[in-house]
Amino acid sequence: MDRSAKAAFFFLFAVLAAAVTIAPAQAQTSGAQTVQAVAVEGNVRIEAETVASYLVIGPGDPVDQSLLDLSLKTLFRTGLFADVNLRMEGGTLVVAVRENPIVNRVLFEGNKRLKEDKFTEEIQLAPRIVYTRAKVQADVQRIIEVYRRSGRFGATVDPKVTPLEQNRVDVIFEIDEGPTTKIGRINFIGNQVYTDDKLRDTVLTSESSWWNFFEANDNYDPDRLEYDQELLRQHYSKNGYADFQVVSAIAELTPERDQFIITFTVDEGPQYEVGDITVQTTLEKLDPERLKSFIPIREGATFNSERVDDAVDAITFATGVTGYAFVDVRPRLNPNPQTRKIDILFQVNEGPRVYVERINIKGNTRTLDRIVRREMRVSEGDAFNRVLIDRSRQRIRALGYFGDVAIEETPGSTPDRTVVDVNVQEQSTGSFSIGAGVSSVENFIADISIEERNLLGRGQFMRFRISSSSRRRQIDIRFTEPYFLDRNLAAGFELFNVRTDFRESDFESTSTGVGLNMGFPLSEYSRMGLRYTIRQDNTEVDEDRLGCTSSATGTASLRSICQSVGDRLTSLAGYTLSFDRRNDPIEPSRGWRAVWSQDVAGLGGDVKYLRSEFRGSIYRPLPGPFVGAFHTNAGYIDGWGDDDVRLNDRFFRGASSFRGFEVAGVGPRDIRPEFNDSLGGKAYAIGTAEIIFPLPLPDSFRMRASLFTEFGAVGLLDEADKLANEIDLYNNTDFQDFGFRDCNPLDSDDCLAVAPDGIPDFFFDYDGDGIPDDPIQDEFSLRATYGVSLNWDSPFGPIQLDFAQTIQREEYDETEGFRFSAGTRF
Repeated sequence: MDRSAKAAFFFLFAVLAAAVTIAPAQAQTSGAQTVQAVAVEGNVRIEAETVASYLVIGPGDPVDQSLLDLSLKTLFRTGLFADVNLRMEGGTLVVAVRENPIVNRVLFEGNKRLKEDKFTEEIQLAPRIVYTRAKVQADVQRIIEVYRRSGRFGATVDPKVTPLEQNRVDVIFEIDEGPTTKIGRINFIGNQVYTDDKLRDTVLTSESSWWNFFEANDNYDPDRLEYDQELLRQHYSKNGYADFQVVSAIAELTPERDQFIITFTVDEGPQYEVGDITVQTTLEKLDPERLKSFIPIREGATFNSERVDDAVDAITFATGVTGYAFVDVRPRLNPNPQTRKIDILFQVNEGPRVYVERINIKGNTRTLDRIVRREMRVSEGDAFNRVLIDRSRQRIRALGYFGDVAIEETPGSTPDRTVVDVNVQEQSTGSFSIGAGVSSVENFIADISIEERNLLGRGQFMRFRISSSSRRRQIDIRFTEPYFLDRNLAAGFELFNVRTDFRESDFESTSTGVGLNMGFPLSEYSRMGLRYTIRQDNTEVDEDRLGCTSSATGTASLRSICQSVGDRLTSLAGYTLSFDRRNDPIEPSRGWRAVWSQDVAGLGGDVKYLRSEFRGSIYRPLPGPFVGAFHTNAGYIDGWGDDDVRLNDRFFRGASSFRGFEVAGVGPRDIRPEFNDSLGGKAYAIGTAEIIFPLPLPDSFRMRASLFTEFGAVGLLDEADKLANEIDLYNNTDFQDFGFRDCNPLDSDDCLAVAPDGIPDFFFDYDGDGIPDDPIQDEFSLRATYGVSLNWDSPFGPIQLDFAQTIQREEYDETEGFRFSAGTRF
């Protein structure tokens, strides 16, 4: 190749190389586009800046398709837009959007069995919420799930959307509820110890029956089926079958899709007894044998898993009382299938120190937080103490403002911190009501009242009441502030007017007055109450029938009634000292309560007496759901300053205060047929022993029963009220006129032998033995009854039935074998 050819070749190569280098650069320069501005189109409610903020590309960034795609997806994920389009116009990125509408209303049609609030708690859509089709479909599934939980598996939901102006829509869920899917049969496979019927009673789900209108658990619910498996495990484990397992639980829908057949396959395993019980602890101040005495389990007894949990609570409580706030009680179970015994080891060690970081009050929609917090025995920053937590729950329940109280602990911000959540369930505490009822004691009862036990959520009590019955008419106004001046001091007042017909004693009494009261705690479990009452009493009798205005012989036995006639001013001051160590103030199962009170009248006024009363109760758990209880009530009243006790200040017992006897049916009495008056007593002492248990009915019935026996005495009149001692009204010369020689037949039965013509007419022979009896009978002797009591908190109001039979009584006592009381609000 000559020089000219080589030069031409190198020149052409250089040109091609330059072309290859320059072409990509020119291509890159010509294709490079930068976003100079962002424009938003179609937005109505949403600001353009808000739309642009969702973009991952902005002014100054080169146009990149991957960034545009990511921006598009981000805008769609916000759920604000039904459609989004991105395009470049020159250097401007145009974002064209179509906003999703806003929900105006959410309506439900066709729902007859379930109320709307059941759905609104579940669905996402609500007024002023952005509408999306995804939310609608999700809400449809939630509504169907709600129906399935209520047993309606054939329910269908068809959503409809109605467009409105201003880009709003109404969402309508058209519902076809379908029939209730009942439980056709519950089968058990593998059970040998317990019959199918027994296990059907154990689970919550029940078979459907055409005659059982009150059953609420006869529809299929998957959640309830899980709970049924746990109930079966609890039933077997508390009866010694520690290895029990539910192998499977299958619910099969019938071809007609109207019933489920549920089949439980179980493996019962062997029954165990309790072997050796041992307590080990590293805490020096704790005696293992002493802690063992608190364990409610005995060696050789049938193993019961519930007792193990009770033992942990008992040991925790015992160590807390001793002073150990942080203990860790861990039960270790060692089953031996060969001996069929389970050895139990309780390891008690010092637990990690935990402090209360925060206390949350939840569920109190109207009660102020401070009303609940002031009942807490722990505060933020205090050491966590299980004993004080349990005590706090008892005090909150005792308020009576909440249907249920649960205290839970959740982990705090650090391992040594815990958050205490107090979950309360508000219940009705106030009413404006018209009440009516019937009773074997009061006959017809009616009342109108305005009552609020938690006034404005501040814990104050207020009541205005007008009530009337065949025996009693009452008007009263009461108010109590439980924390007067923000101190733990209760203060209140009462205005009242009460008219009572003591038909058993032939007199009526009207009392009008005012009372002041205050109370304060002496310790965690004791309280002192002080009161003062001033009242005007007016007593009316049929003076002509009773002979109060006559000096005729034979009416002196009614002196106590006659002397009570007229107006009396009573100035009364008293106190009450109470101790309460029950485990639950509403339905106690263990513990005790004692109340001692005294009132003195005579600090002014016309009446002088000292009255003392005592009330006490002891509760003990018994095997199973049974609770044993013993109650005692006693009182004594006596006049001072030469005053006797007036008739309407005495103790009248019977009916609810001594079952088996009528109102004022036990105690001193004028036994003459023309009077037969109850005179009341200065003293009484009544004891009650009972076994309380729930009836084997669904929980919705809320029925309890008790087997009881009551025993006691009422009596001890003043000597001036006893006819046999009123010699001045029975002149001996009169007796001589009837043939008696220098003796009083009321003092000696020997006088009867010298009466030639028998007993004079003005003497009363009560028992027909030919011997004159004192018309005033006052035997402070033992009376006793036994029976059964039924209590039903029915939908119509409380109902109580008492069936009683007397064991020991006096001939003149008035008995009552059955007592019924019921009432309602409307």
